Amino acid sequence: MSIIFGILAGIGVPIQTSINARLRKKVGSPYRASLVSFAVSLIFLVLLLLILGQGVHIPFDKMLQEPVWIWFGGICSFIYVTGNILLFAKLGGTLAVILPVLGQILVGLVIDHFGFFYSLKTPISVFRIFGAILVVAGVVIVSLAKREAGKNNPKENAHADIWLWRIFGVLSGALSGVQTAINGHLGKVVDSPIKASAISFTVGLSCLCVICIGLRLKQGKSAVVQTREHMNKKNPWWMWIGGVFGGIYVLANVELAEIFGTGLAVIIILIGLTTGGILVDHFGLFESPKKTMNVQKIVGVCVMVFGATLIKLL
Repeated sequence: MSIIFGILAGIGVPIQTSINARLRKKVGSPYRASLVSFAVSLIFLVLLLLILGQGVHIPFDKMLQEPVWIWFGGICSFIYVTGNILLFAKLGGTLAVILPVLGQILVGLVIDHFGFFYSLKTPISVFRIFGAILVVAGVVIVSLAKREAGKNNPKENAHADIWLWRIFGVLSGALSGVQTAINGHLGKVVDSPIKASAISFTVGLSCLCVICIGLRLKQGKSAVVQTREHMNKKNPWWMWIGGVFGGIYVLANVELAEIFGTGLAVIIILIGLTTGGILVDHFGLFESPKKTMNVQKIVGVCVMVFGATLIKLL
């Protein structure tokens, strides 16, 4: 049952990204879209805490005894989620998922090797290095497949900075890996993966509030006019629920790591992530651009999953 939960949580990430991309069209800004998404995630997690009878008390006395980085998981999370909204518009659902996963796996190797954030030390081995090479190869295969598909697409070819977005995707994934390690330790400190996830979203939501207020003050009346224009347009109800998928994803990262260990937890969620990215792209779910799957993309994803398995299980 836990494995199914992890796979479904992974599938939910590209769905959340697609929904948030649609939400961005309504609110007119990726930061506002992330703000709404984080607020929904936090409400969902607080309700879950109340339903399960865990309460919303936060043991600040314990947290203040921990290193200052224990608060940084939410910052990494808001950069990752906001970045996904931008990446989805530039690269499509598949690469918006796969590139961050590459960053997550590579930074995971470093964290495991040195035992950063109080994680269990797992020295880099030949198998893990070979697995990392396969992951990179898988990403390259998928990227080349998208490049071939985009040759006849002037809009896609117009992005001269496409590789900058791909690099950003890897970096945002690296921050997601850092977030997983931090929140994993936070879950042990507060003795609840749900509370750890809620704390992370609270920090991220606070950062987004500051950014959105700053942007509103900078833009002045023009921002108000643009927001009203977007709000007056007819929009689907489902664009408000992306945060639920985000809350489930962060919760799954913390909870599955405690049950199966970090390695197997990442593999379980990775299977869902790649599957979800393919489905969103292929079927054009939630008003996303439809990008038909081909054999080259499937091969690239399979190579990537196999490489991730070598890294995490050997």
